[in-house]
Amino acid sequence: MKRWPTYSLLILGLMAPAQLSAQIQDPSEQKQDRAQWSAESGTLDRDLSIRLPKGFKATLFADDLGRARHLAVRADGTVYASLYGEKDGGWLWALNDDDGDGKADRQKLFGDYGGTGLAIHDGWLYFSSDTKIGRYKLGDEPMPTSAPETIVSGFPEQNTHATKPMTFDGKGAMFVTVGAPSNACQERARTPGSMGLKPCPQLELQAGIWRFNANETGQVHGKDGSLYATGIRNGLAMDWNKSADALYFLSHGRDQLSQLFPQYYNDQQNAELPAEEFHKAYEGSDHGWPYSYWDHIRGERMVAPEYGGDGKTPVSDADYVEPLSVFPGHWAPNDLVFYDGTAFPDAFRHGAFIAFHGSWNRAPLPQAGYNVAFIPMDAEGTVTGEPIIFADGFKGTDELASPRAAKHRPTGLAIGPDGALYIADDAAGRIWKVTYEGR
Repeated sequence: MKRWPTYSLLILGLMAPAQLSAQIQDPSEQKQDRAQWSAESGTLDRDLSIRLPKGFKATLFADDLGRARHLAVRADGTVYASLYGEKDGGWLWALNDDDGDGKADRQKLFGDYGGTGLAIHDGWLYFSSDTKIGRYKLGDEPMPTSAPETIVSGFPEQNTHATKPMTFDGKGAMFVTVGAPSNACQERARTPGSMGLKPCPQLELQAGIWRFNANETGQVHGKDGSLYATGIRNGLAMDWNKSADALYFLSHGRDQLSQLFPQYYNDQQNAELPAEEFHKAYEGSDHGWPYSYWDHIRGERMVAPEYGGDGKTPVSDADYVEPLSVFPGHWAPNDLVFYDGTAFPDAFRHGAFIAFHGSWNRAPLPQAGYNVAFIPMDAEGTVTGEPIIFADGFKGTDELASPRAAKHRPTGLAIGPDGALYIADDAAGRIWKVTYEGR
């Protein structure tokens, strides 16, 4: 079982969130070089509610869009945004910066349904509701002119973890996250002391990543497609790494350890555990939910209390995949994108940006997350160092007691054809465009 170094345990498990951006670094000769790419090296722009590393610039690309979620950027620079709720009769935005000043001059709503998932693939704009995935053919104009096709329908209706993000391998496959409809597959959901169902029936059609034909219409979940990776509570942050030719994701970790099993966990442990895990997925991989969770303080995978765990017992005899990198509990990773541009410094090439929506359940500690992190990686998809906090300041206050008080919550990421990074927010409907101006 892999043990994380002491510095990782201190950083990821015990430090306050405000300290993370300064200290999530390699304890090596690269530490000083990487510190310059932390948000702490820059200055908070209070008007824009964002802080970036020195040398980077944020522009308010669009505002007041509604509950903006995932983003996709076309080769001509058109930015598309999905909405988690209808606005003025539409669910999707097409946004264009005609004069090149970093701000959208044309903003048009369209679409009869939507949600979170959004991607451009092979001349089509793919989008999703909680129960189906459709696509529009893209033409010369930003707005699609034809009716959408339905690619996959029949996803189970569920009250939690219902969004359907998608990504593509460029070889004809579409990968879709189907979240678990529960916290920990208990016999009685979110009930103190209730044990877990084993085998967990939710693993049959949910709690994993499915592979479908990207170009076949009329597919139905449960009849078509195949389970690619399992044991994933809600892999909302997911992207195909083109350089490594592999699928990666981050999942929302489980909740309520101390509320459900107070004999084993105190509220401090509940606030910090379990880790938010960054994984490489492959066909047949099992990532451990609901039978286990990753304890980043101990540096090992633990038996979940619903399945006989006591907060001290590591998993044995289970072939679960270990995370490549970890973050503190309940940060809520909502999107992942690999940087394949050349406009940012070389340190960012091939690395992963992650949008953390922010926690709701870290009391009595302040809520945390509400940032964009970066994981350095090489062209083969290997993690080469510890994460840094690339962008913060979104929540609008140093300490946050309730997520409802957050000014902004990062939800979506995309890379433009010019190498700029776009960040979406579903609290105020904002999109930032981030560029590198040099030092």
